[in-house]
This record gives sequence, structure tokens and C-alpha cells, in this order.
Amino acid sequence: MDSSLVKLRSKLEIYKAMTDGGNLSDCPVRDVIQGLSGKWSSLLMAALAEQPYRFGELRRLVPDISQRMLTQTLYDLQRDGYVHREVFPTKPPSVEYSLTDLGRSMFGALQHLLQWAENNHDAVRDARAAFDAA
Repeated sequence: MDSSLVKLRSKLEIYKAMTDGGNLSDCPVRDVIQGLSGKWSSLLMAALAEQPYRFGELRRLVPDISQRMLTQTLYDLQRDGYVHREVFPTKPPSVEYSLTDLGRSMFGALQHLLQWAENNHDAVRDARAAFDAA
């Protein structure tokens, strides 16, 4: 049997044992990945990995995101500890978003997935088309 499969089974058993009902709702991997799987999270993380941005700059950078969704996604990333929000005492107040140390460490891993997605986008689209045509 594949050793990686055995390791996964062992980890899943440990995660199940950590919960009251034996389900995986408190699985640490699912808990962390869930916060990054949103439609806009990885895109905003990539932008903030380049430089800090003000809210309006992010909105212009990603024009098809609604103001509500941008606010919610930034809030979620801030809640998870990936993004720092700094308010400057200007009139009106300006807000700047940047990655925290935790966000930068996570982005190192995320960057590999983003590069893979970019490199394999055509292959995935072709696979979807072939599947849908069958």
C-alpha cells in the first residue's frame, strides 16, 4: 500500500479522535484551507505579497470584485492572521492592507499552487471540455 495513503489515514484517525463526534469538521487542514479557498482570497494574497495596498487601490486592481466582497474577503484574511489592516489618521481616514508574517509564510506555499494553476490552466480546461463532451 502507498505510504502516503497510510499517513493520510493515520492523520484522519487522529483528527477524528480530536473531535467529540468523530467527524472531520475540526480537521486542522480543512480549517486552514477553507479560508484560502474563496474566489478572491488567493488573488488578494498575491496582490498583497507584491506590496501593501489601500482599499481603493485593491478595488481598482480587481475591478470585477464588489465592494462588499472585497471588504468581506479582507476581513476574513485579517481574521485568519494573514492580513494586517492599518488605519491612518487622515481626513477622511485611509486604510492600508499588507501581509503579516504569517501571511507571507503562507504565501510561499500558495505561490507554488498559483504557478501550477497558471502553467496547467489550458490542460485543465481541455480536460473539462473532454469530460463534458463525453
